[in-house]
Amino acid sequence: MNWQDFLNQEAGKQGLSTQETESLLKALPHENAQLNKTQLCEEFQIEESTVTSRLQKIYKKFENVCPELREKDGAGKFEKLRTYLKKQYHKTQSNDIKNPITDKSISPEFTSLITEKIQSFCGRGFVFDAFENFIRTNSKGYFTVIGDAGMGKSTIAAKYVSENKAICYFNVLVDGRNRPELFLESICKQLIDRYQLANVEKADLSTLLVKATENLSNNEKLIIVLDALDEVDQEPGAENILYLPKTLPDNVYFFLTRRRYEPSKKRLYTEGVKQEELDLTDKKYDEENRNDIQKYIRFCLENDPEHKAGLQNWIKSQNITRDAFVQQLAEKSENNFMYLRYVLPTIAKGKYDDLNLNQLPEGLQNYYQTHWERMKMNDSSKQMKVMILFTLVEIGTPIPCNMIIDILNQDECDVQNILDEWIEYLRKQTIDEDTCYSIYHASFLDFLTAKREVKRTRKLFEDVNKRIANYLEQDEDENETN
Repeated sequence: MNWQDFLNQEAGKQGLSTQETESLLKALPHENAQLNKTQLCEEFQIEESTVTSRLQKIYKKFENVCPELREKDGAGKFEKLRTYLKKQYHKTQSNDIKNPITDKSISPEFTSLITEKIQSFCGRGFVFDAFENFIRTNSKGYFTVIGDAGMGKSTIAAKYVSENKAICYFNVLVDGRNRPELFLESICKQLIDRYQLANVEKADLSTLLVKATENLSNNEKLIIVLDALDEVDQEPGAENILYLPKTLPDNVYFFLTRRRYEPSKKRLYTEGVKQEELDLTDKKYDEENRNDIQKYIRFCLENDPEHKAGLQNWIKSQNITRDAFVQQLAEKSENNFMYLRYVLPTIAKGKYDDLNLNQLPEGLQNYYQTHWERMKMNDSSKQMKVMILFTLVEIGTPIPCNMIIDILNQDECDVQNILDEWIEYLRKQTIDEDTCYSIYHASFLDFLTAKREVKRTRKLFEDVNKRIANYLEQDEDENETN
C-alpha cells in the first residue's frame, strides 16, 4: 500500500469528511514531507482561516488514536500527526500491526468476532469523543450507545475494545451466548487474569471490581465493554440486566450498547452512579451518521480489494458519478451499515446489473424482502429452502448440517447447497469438530421471525416445529435405549 492510499484509509477510519481527507492528502504528499498553511492556501485557493479550521477538525478526529494531539498546541501539532501516521504506515508495511487474535489482553472467546467487525471500520469518532468526555467529567458510570439493528453498535464496541484492549463481553443471541451466568463467568475471569487477583474464588463481580481498582496505576481507568444488552436472555425480576452492580468504585466505567426499547425493560438501576445515553437515532446525530455512512461507501469504493473493481464498473455502466453514487446510496441505506454490508457486495458481484440506482431497495428490511423475492422464496417449489432457514430460526443456536438433514428428512447435498446459497446471511463456525450454522445478524433473524405472521409461511413454521419436536423425541428415545 502506498502512502496516499494509506492516508485515505486512515481518513476513512477516523471519519474525515471529503474536504478534510483531500486536505490531509495534499498536506502530506509523502511520509517525509508536508505542506505549510501558505502552500495549502495556494493549492486550494482558499483563505488561511479555512485551512486552519480544516486542520483543527482533522486533529480532533485523530485525537482518539493519537492522544498527543490533545496535549500539543500550535505548529507542532501537525508534526505530531505526521509522526504518528508515519509510524502506523511502517507498521502496516512490515505487517507488524497487532492483531486482536494474537493479543492476549483481549479475551480469546471474542477475538475472531472483533477482527471480523473492525475490518472496514470507518468514522464514529463522535461516539468515542462523547465517551471520553463522559470519563473526564465523571468519576465512574454507565455509558450506553443506543441504536437500531445494523447501525454499527457491535462494531463500535469491537473497535473500542481493539484500540483500548478493554475487558469485554459480546452477547450473541443466535449463538446462545447471551445469558447472565456466561457473562459473569467470562468477566470475572478476565478481571482476575488482568489484575492478577488472588484468593477471590467465591467473590462476586462487585467485589472483584473493588479489588481490581486497588491495582490500578495513577490515572488508569477500568473500562468494561458490554455489547447487545437487548439480546440478553434473563428471567424477569428486580435485578439489573446481567446483574450489573448498582454501585461502582471510582475509576470504573461500563460502555454498553443496545437497541431502543421501552424504559420499563431497561433494568439498569444505580445508586450514586452517573448514567448517560447516546442514541444514534437522535436527529442531532443525522449529519455525523450520514458522514460516516458516506465515508464507509467511499472506503469500499476506493479501498476494498475484493469489491472496488466491481463497484466502479457498475457505476461506470450506470453513467453516474462516484459522488452521486455515494450520496444516493447513503440515503437509501437510512444510516444502516448492515444494509451496505449486503448491498455493496451484491452490486459488485453483478447481481443488480438489471437495476439502476433509483431501483435499489431502501432500508435494511426492504433489502431483505427484495432479496427474498429475487430468490423466488415465495414460490411453492422453494418451500424446502424456506424451511431450512426457518429451522435455524426455531432451533436458535448453531447446528450442523446433518441435524437439519435429520429434522427435515432431506438429501445432504440439497441441504448443503441451500446453506451455501444463503451463506452470506449465515454464521459458519466449527463446534466440537462439526461445521455449524446459525443466522448471522439479529436484523435478518427479525425479518425471518416476522414470517410467522404471514399467512403464506405460517404453515411452514408450524411444519418445521413439528419436525423439530419429532426429531428431539426420537433422539431422546434413542438415548434412553442406549
